[in-house]
Amino acid sequence: MKILIMGAGKMGSFFADVLSFEHEVAMFETDTERLRFTFNTYRFTSPEEVKEFAPELLINAVTVKYTIDAFEKILPYLPERCIISDIASVKTGLPEFYKKAGRPFVSTHPMFGPTFANLSDLSTQNTIIISESDHLGKTFFRDLYSRLRLNIFEYTFKEHDETIAYSLSIPFASTLVFASVMKHQDAPGTTFKKHMDIARGLLSEDDYLLTEILFNPNTPAQLDLIQKQLSVLQEMISRRDGKGMIKYLNEIREKLK
Repeated sequence: MKILIMGAGKMGSFFADVLSFEHEVAMFETDTERLRFTFNTYRFTSPEEVKEFAPELLINAVTVKYTIDAFEKILPYLPERCIISDIASVKTGLPEFYKKAGRPFVSTHPMFGPTFANLSDLSTQNTIIISESDHLGKTFFRDLYSRLRLNIFEYTFKEHDETIAYSLSIPFASTLVFASVMKHQDAPGTTFKKHMDIARGLLSEDDYLLTEILFNPNTPAQLDLIQKQLSVLQEMISRRDGKGMIKYLNEIREKLK
């Protein structure tokens, strides 16, 4: 299959590496510096090259802020039956875009970042395929993700964004709050160092990616839950409520089972 990948960032490069040995792969990127180390792929910097390549599948891996803009700019240069796809972590606006575009599409979300994941073993990582996607597109990505040993889940667009608000917005917000109040420790403990590693990893991600995940319409409700639990914890600590704290800790342990 002839596959075009838009965006030579971390995820775009990952997909190029994975796909280039079994498919004819091209990467489109306007920043030529990012194309310097791409391997076994065509390197395109102009839409005219894309038109000549005539891809059968487009994987849009640009920064989430520009996903729809990138689609709109490249669509005129794609064959009519080219399947268009995104790997965006937030799907806001994409259902409407795909409906308007009137093309076969597939939307997925590999829920691992190259920053944290061990790319040589993804068996503990998850990915989501959007159920409204076209059959051929879903089949392609289901096969790809299966070969990568990812755990595959199928959600609607709405279910996806609700899940992301819970699984990403809560830990992202919690980590940012921790990092915002931390002080330098000359002799940090193990727990502190682990939290610091997570914070550094999170803050090494693209600012627009973090912003879009936190701006998920479902995030405010999750933040309300965090604030409610902080109030409960603060009240118990202020009253030095030992029995209440033991009960609270055991309730949390039950949730972690």
